[in-house]
Amino acid sequence: MINRKGPILLHDNARPHVAQLTLQKLNELGYETLPHPAYSPDLSPTDYHFFKHFNHYLQGKMFTNQAAAESAFEKFINSRTTEFYTTGINKLLIYWQKCVDCNGSYFD
Repeated sequence: MINRKGPILLHDNARPHVAQLTLQKLNELGYETLPHPAYSPDLSPTDYHFFKHFNHYLQGKMFTNQAAAESAFEKFINSRTTEFYTTGINKLLIYWQKCVDCNGSYFD
């Protein structure tokens, strides 16, 4: 994968992403897409890292309006270090390898 000419797209299996017209256009533009398995919480970095921490951060908080909720979200994002996001991405690599080793079966 290191000697690729261009980017490889990885997106979910949402209807617009797998529609024949979309796939034809990506092919026409020369983009390669990785096949995406059915939903797997083991391979979703937002599920096991970001939202897990965000959920703990929001625990016990109540918001009276959208602005207060957005402010809390911004505060959470700004309070995270670069290492927080790096850790999440690095864990994804480990989980991908586990998935390959288990032939796509759930493992956690």
